[in-house]
Amino acid sequence: MTWRKRLFDLFFVTLLIVILGPILLAILIWLLVKEGRPIFYVAERMTTPTRGFGLWKLRTMTVVDEDSGVSGGDKAARITKTGAWLRSKRLDEFPQLWNIFKGDLSFVGPRPPLRQYVEANPEIYAEVLKSRPGVTGLASITYHKHEAALLARCQTPEETDVVYSRICIPAKARLDLIYQRHQNMCFDFDLVFQTIGNIFRRS
Repeated sequence: MTWRKRLFDLFFVTLLIVILGPILLAILIWLLVKEGRPIFYVAERMTTPTRGFGLWKLRTMTVVDEDSGVSGGDKAARITKTGAWLRSKRLDEFPQLWNIFKGDLSFVGPRPPLRQYVEANPEIYAEVLKSRPGVTGLASITYHKHEAALLARCQTPEETDVVYSRICIPAKARLDLIYQRHQNMCFDFDLVFQTIGNIFRRS
């Protein structure tokens, strides 16, 4: 990550914490009243092919003893009504401002993958993770709806894993590498504003 990109991240994360801090606090109180503890969900993601970190989100599912893999139709019944609303507005990702502040994430980059998929696809992620993972990015903006539709049809964890591994990972990797080849500050600004626009359109 260049120093310019890091400054971009620190500037915007500070600005958003100041602007959105009261809104996030209100959401936390509302979530605590509606769903109880825990409020946050922390799961390991990879920032490089060998180094993981704890990715913070607001909890949107019922708690289970064990959980693995991406969310498909097999996990749909676990999504709470409150969680579905948070996901639709991407508000569940507010806590990732902390990950950006720490340097685990950038605002813009490939979405951070699970360790199991990095280990299963080392050639792909050796290239994709040359870019610092991000909260949003080219693949997130252009492929998210299609990925969600594909995974929503999956009825078992095994089916979800096959669809994600064989279809979604290669498709997103191609987009992430396009971003990597053309990355610059103007491109990052454009992707951030596209993401904000998408959130308001969902609202």
